Amino acid sequence: MLRTDLRSVMERTLLLTIALVVSGCGQETEEQPSRRGAWGGGASVPVVAEAVRFESEDTRIEEVGTARAKRSVELYPEAAGEVVAVNFTPGQRVAEGDVLLELDARDQLLALELAEVRLAEARRLLERYEASQARGEATVAATVVDTARSAVEAARIERDRAAVALDNRTVHAPFAGVVGLTEIDAGDRVDPTTLIANMDDRSALLVRFPVPEAFAGRLAPGDAIEIETWTVGRRSARGAIVDVDSRIDPTSRAFSARAEVANPDDALRPGMSFRVGLDLVGDRWPSVPEVSLLWGADGPYVWVVDEGRARRVDVAVVQRKQGRVLVDGDIAPGTQIVAEGVQRMRANLQIRTLDAELLARDARRALEPPQDGERAQG
Repeated sequence: MLRTDLRSVMERTLLLTIALVVSGCGQETEEQPSRRGAWGGGASVPVVAEAVRFESEDTRIEEVGTARAKRSVELYPEAAGEVVAVNFTPGQRVAEGDVLLELDARDQLLALELAEVRLAEARRLLERYEASQARGEATVAATVVDTARSAVEAARIERDRAAVALDNRTVHAPFAGVVGLTEIDAGDRVDPTTLIANMDDRSALLVRFPVPEAFAGRLAPGDAIEIETWTVGRRSARGAIVDVDSRIDPTSRAFSARAEVANPDDALRPGMSFRVGLDLVGDRWPSVPEVSLLWGADGPYVWVVDEGRARRVDVAVVQRKQGRVLVDGDIAPGTQIVAEGVQRMRANLQIRTLDAELLARDARRALEPPQDGERAQG
């Protein structure tokens, strides 16, 4: 595609050059019999001009990013004890709330039963006192009833503490995900500092990558990114920025951004590195043909058509694109930029603009080999 476009540009430039030479020499095609008189005779220089158009500055950022799971945890037991069951295998996908590991809980079961008994006894005693008060018996003082109520609340708290201690004898999956490798087997003794396994939610990955400080303030949550793996069978995916760091690293002169990338087929893994691509759209600038840009002692400039005369406008190059250049200068929308014939320009020179498409068509006809009848007539 690039070679085809380049060939088309070269052919068009050649044809326009031929047409301009022909026009400058005073030759006219059959479809241009009255142009010379309308443009004021031979005092003006023929050029091809086009109205300036404004385009956005596009910047491509490519960096190396590292992925982590959308949610990732290290599993530890809440209490010390002997492992009686390991209910998962490495790489297994589990649901939220699944019991992954069980500790010996016989003492905790007994403690919970005892707490239930004490709570029931305290409630029965309180009910008897309240019933006596309801019958108007003076044998139960108000302070005794209050003490019984406090005893019920204390027994309830002891029951809840026993239930928590029993629940701490099991390790549950905090979310749906995949469990990693473990070194724990039934019969091992563990404590709250013993790592059981890692667990990841790989439904999506968070890819962190650096961005040069020159682009600070130009990234925002929601901006689209592309990622590609470095493996032989390269995989690509799309995502969106979710977080942008608030600080710039004084050593690397860059800040970090983090993007979320969906991983529905579970083909990507936490810890992988990716080639991250991000397109930024900047301000809009005047866009001129590359052939219109000239360089002088003071820098780049272009020629514009100002009331039929040439006027030089100094510019600064913002960005180069294929066949065009974004510039910063005193160029208003709709201004005619000289695209062909810039070599003959000088300040205040009287010029006349030609139709580029019509000239190119006339030049093609001139370059076509003559037909048999025309050849015989010649």
